[in-house]
Amino acid sequence: MEQQKPKISCVHNGPYFLPTDVIPKVVVNIQNSRGEPCSTVGEVALCRCGGSHNKPFCDGTHEKIGFTDEKQPDRVPDKRTNYIGKRVTIHDNRGICAHSRHCTDNLPTVFDVSKDPWIDPFGASDQEIIDTVKKCPSGALSYTVDGVEHRDQEREAMLTVTKDGPYEITGGIELMEQPLGEGASTEHYSLCRCGASRNKPFCDGAHLDI
Repeated sequence: MEQQKPKISCVHNGPYFLPTDVIPKVVVNIQNSRGEPCSTVGEVALCRCGGSHNKPFCDGTHEKIGFTDEKQPDRVPDKRTNYIGKRVTIHDNRGICAHSRHCTDNLPTVFDVSKDPWIDPFGASDQEIIDTVKKCPSGALSYTVDGVEHRDQEREAMLTVTKDGPYEITGGIELMEQPLGEGASTEHYSLCRCGASRNKPFCDGAHLDI
């Protein structure tokens, strides 16, 4: 039997909920009025306001500090731009970029924010570009080769709590009831956990400033 993948839900102005066991289990010593056992799924609440004293887990601080999960009107626009090379086309959506700098640090001949345009699809070999784009944790970058777009990878379902950064999601964990950006991947994305992103629930790199 194929293991069911977990899902992430966003509580309004509250934490992320991530099931730890999607198959309901009987809770010992609890029954309903008919004498039947009660069951529930296991889950954890993860902080996304940035104020928990028990990170990465929620401790209720969001209620004390008035955390809001609204997107801000001055956020970077959700728009994908295509950079057409000889064989590889690079797709980029700045609106969902988490600024993890894997692209600029690993391949500055192609990705250089000091230039306009900041992406040069002729700046390195096709394979170097592909290998670098695959490292993008937010899904802002993807690529097309011979008319076929590549966004997703085959990976284990995992939520990684990065050091002083966002939650990085891989493996196709579904983000429930949240609109995705243009061209965004459903296999990997980055979620804000500092509370300061202007594009919640997605990380926009605000943790680097605060």
